[in-house]
Amino acid sequence: MKDVLRKVFWPVLVFFEKGGNAEGYRPSHRKILLVVGFLFLVLSGVSLFFSVFAQTFSAILPIVLFFVISLVCFVVGLLGSDSAVARIWGSR
Repeated sequence: MKDVLRKVFWPVLVFFEKGGNAEGYRPSHRKILLVVGFLFLVLSGVSLFFSVFAQTFSAILPIVLFFVISLVCFVVGLLGSDSAVARIWGSR
């Protein structure tokens, strides 16, 4: 299943998996990345709720932006290699 999902999300993963080794990688970085992804997903959901509640869709840009950020965090955190996680953190 993981291989199928890696093929589906290869456009995202190929950007972060460029390069070689995972210098500066710690397992806690992957956990923090997943937590950040969850927080952005919650922020997107709350924005969507209040946008629907206020009957205005002017908040569609933040909703989509927060959702895309959370999706990237989840894809790299769950499917990415150690070097991809290190690269998203900016570790050298």
